[in-house]
Amino acid sequence: MTAVVARLDSAGDVLITGPAVRAVASRHGPVVFVAGPRGSEAARLLPAVADVIEWQAPWVDFDSPELTSGHVESLVKQLRDVGPDRMFIFTSFHQSPLPLALIGRMAGVPWIGAISEDYPGTLLDLRHHAEPGVPEPERALSLVNAAGCALPSGDDGALRVDVASALPPDLDEITRVAPYVVFHPGAAVPARRPTVGRSAAMVHALTAAGYRVLVTGDHSEHALTARVAGDAAVDLGGRTSLATLATVYARSRVVVVPNTGPAHLAAAVGTPVVSLFAPVVPASQWLPYGRNVIRLGDQTAPCRLTRARQCPVPGHPCLDGITDAEMLAAVDQYGGRTT
Repeated sequence: MTAVVARLDSAGDVLITGPAVRAVASRHGPVVFVAGPRGSEAARLLPAVADVIEWQAPWVDFDSPELTSGHVESLVKQLRDVGPDRMFIFTSFHQSPLPLALIGRMAGVPWIGAISEDYPGTLLDLRHHAEPGVPEPERALSLVNAAGCALPSGDDGALRVDVASALPPDLDEITRVAPYVVFHPGAAVPARRPTVGRSAAMVHALTAAGYRVLVTGDHSEHALTARVAGDAAVDLGGRTSLATLATVYARSRVVVVPNTGPAHLAAAVGTPVVSLFAPVVPASQWLPYGRNVIRLGDQTAPCRLTRARQCPVPGHPCLDGITDAEMLAAVDQYGGRTT
């Protein structure tokens, strides 16, 4: 039997489906993953993924192309070419799986399962209800468990990605010179990251305490990483793909990072995480899913559970209120100072 799995939003959202993907693959063999453009690179890093279909969903992305019959038909054709026996649609609690389920039916997929609070009619063969508030990886895993897919023997259900053993020569030299910690200042949602000034001050505190610091970010964040790194740290902004970032993180002692995709990537490579977590979404669901995670940030701040994209509280106290002493104490638990 051939299985398709789908998660249409960001890289972090894709990474947290990893345990569920492995459970599906343990029964049906390597899967085909349907991902949006923000998550397709992450899907390619997941063990047990044989191929990736990239398709942008208008009900998920604000910048998606207009929903046209041609746009839908492109996915229908790709699904028909795969010819899956089963399709699992992974979503967050606020998303509906039904638009994608409809496209799956148009492609002739005979069995589709998803978590859905909305009445699905005949669009779903398995309409699963998940316990509220559980960690997102467990939520996804509960869906496939309900369909008879279990993790293979010896699989502990942790996040996992395939990590390349080699890096380009410039990155390889930087990451092998001496021990380091990583500071990742960015997040797609501004409310979930410290202000630029506070991030720069944290990096300065780390270097003043004797840590060698690498600052990471994607191409769109290069100006941010340059300001945060300053003259104190090594600026890797725009110099890594998601795959090479995984290796940079795997070689790091600690990753200090807001609630964003790289936090889940750090957890997936098994590196300790100091999570700068804004309470606009619940930590019980979205904290990096790993054994060595320390959460910082005021979880009782007035922005709590608002899902705000821009901080609604003057001064951004939930994250900018994290003191250097708190941050250093957390890093010290895992990092070990270099001087």
